[in-house]
Amino acid sequence: MPRAPRTRRAAALASTAFALSLLTVPAAMPAHADEKNPADTAKEPRPPAQMSTVGGAQLGRPGTQVNLKAGAPKLPTKLSARSWVISDAESGQVLASHNAHWRLPPASTLKMLFADTVLPKLPSDREHKVVPADLEGMGEGSSLVGVKEGESYSVHDLWLGVFLRSGNDAVHVLAAMNGGVDKTVEEMNEKARALTANDTKVVSPDGYDRPGQVSSAYDLTLFARAGLQNKDFREYAATATAKFPGETEKKDGKTKRGSFQIQNTNRLLTGDVGIDPYPGIAGVKNGSTTNAGNTFTGVAQRGDRVLLVTVMHPDGEEPHGVYKETARLLDWGFDAAGKVEPVGELAAPSSAGGGGGTPKGGEAGGSSDAHAAAHTDSKPSGGAGTAIGITAGVLVLLGLVAYGVHRRWPLPDLARRHRR
Repeated sequence: MPRAPRTRRAAALASTAFALSLLTVPAAMPAHADEKNPADTAKEPRPPAQMSTVGGAQLGRPGTQVNLKAGAPKLPTKLSARSWVISDAESGQVLASHNAHWRLPPASTLKMLFADTVLPKLPSDREHKVVPADLEGMGEGSSLVGVKEGESYSVHDLWLGVFLRSGNDAVHVLAAMNGGVDKTVEEMNEKARALTANDTKVVSPDGYDRPGQVSSAYDLTLFARAGLQNKDFREYAATATAKFPGETEKKDGKTKRGSFQIQNTNRLLTGDVGIDPYPGIAGVKNGSTTNAGNTFTGVAQRGDRVLLVTVMHPDGEEPHGVYKETARLLDWGFDAAGKVEPVGELAAPSSAGGGGGTPKGGEAGGSSDAHAAAHTDSKPSGGAGTAIGITAGVLVLLGLVAYGVHRRWPLPDLARRHRR
């Protein structure tokens, strides 16, 4: 009998606890919902705590790196890219960066390394008749310029297809002319090491998503800077529109081959709805894949100052975000001239060779200065505009010893204007 009160008390306590638990469930649900946000955020990839320190220790730190002096403008606030770098193209000083050495999928910006590797090896007037094997191995949904089996193309035509339309078909034909995809990939990796681009691993020469294929904003900037030493690279990178050979047709006993116009997909060069061409822009290369998101490396000149900006994987919420973030960084970089301490520098090449490097003098490929590139300010809807081209200029490619002393790698005049 004495146990009955204790039993009743235990039952009462249990009932009370159960009732309280029911009352607390609604209050717990919002807390649980709030906890989902950090979990979702955690799914977003994050940069490593420590990355490569090539170019300087500060470049190996995650997050935004900038050393503002008195009177320096603040960095743009509307920057969502996972990684970006802004640098002086001539001195090599990195003015600011964000996760500079984060190894990310590069998309078609990797084609800059492809050009650095292969462009100097193939004369621009060389012709090649495309066979089926040349076009094998392209990823599903690849961007194409319209290369056709059985037709012949000049190397110059194919490079226009690579730079303007990011044509993976043109890349694979050029790789075939270079001895095949495997050989080209091997040479691209060698070239990356020669340029001190140690974040980069090449699996496919066209930048199409492949497991293990990565680069960084820092490395992509190195590829652009190296390519701009070559007049052919400069031409292709700055060409807004061009004619590309079509298919050969036979009609009334006559053979005729037409052509069609291609336009550069670099929207800072050509403009588009909601975005104007950037003043002084002169290339370089854009890209987009599922894994990489949008990527872009651009070069522009204002006065005597030439800047390079690489942006990788903005969040995609802003239309043309990769270009708009690049433009904001360029604006900041030009305004910040002399008002920031560099956070690092673009590394000097470790050797002059490596996968078909640029020959002495920095020129190769066989095209003449008459092919100087033009930037047409017209948008896709048409209209005339001012031509801004990359001219060959006086190019002095410093030797590695001189580079190590002066830390400069001069670029040609990028802002000379002319009509095409």
